[in-house]
Amino acid sequence: MNTTEVIESTVASQLKPESDFPTFSVGDTLNVHVRIIEGDKERTQVFQGVLISRNGRGVNSTITVRRIVANEGVERVFPLHSPRISKIEVVRRGDARRAKLYYLRDRTGKSRRLRDQRRGLKHVNGK
Repeated sequence: MNTTEVIESTVASQLKPESDFPTFSVGDTLNVHVRIIEGDKERTQVFQGVLISRNGRGVNSTITVRRIVANEGVERVFPLHSPRISKIEVVRRGDARRAKLYYLRDRTGKSRRLRDQRRGLKHVNGK
């Protein structure tokens, strides 16, 4: 067994299964449930925002989620396969024609919003 096979087998054990994540793409509004540990207590905090980029692949894949809090933009980068992320939910599908939506950083007001994706029957299945 050479070194690349050892590395690949170790990384494969770190990956979460694909069934843990719903199908989401750039432009969607997501609820990311993050486990927060404060002392000996653990709680779940929800971060809701627009997915503006997906980076990396495999165990290194990350998503960048942007939200507006008190007229100030807040972005968080989440590693997808982190044990801190308990769940990801798709709230709304957005219609984006680009792979990265960094231009939303400069927008204010109504131009900040993305169109809904209403082509055919591609809407979110509610639970």
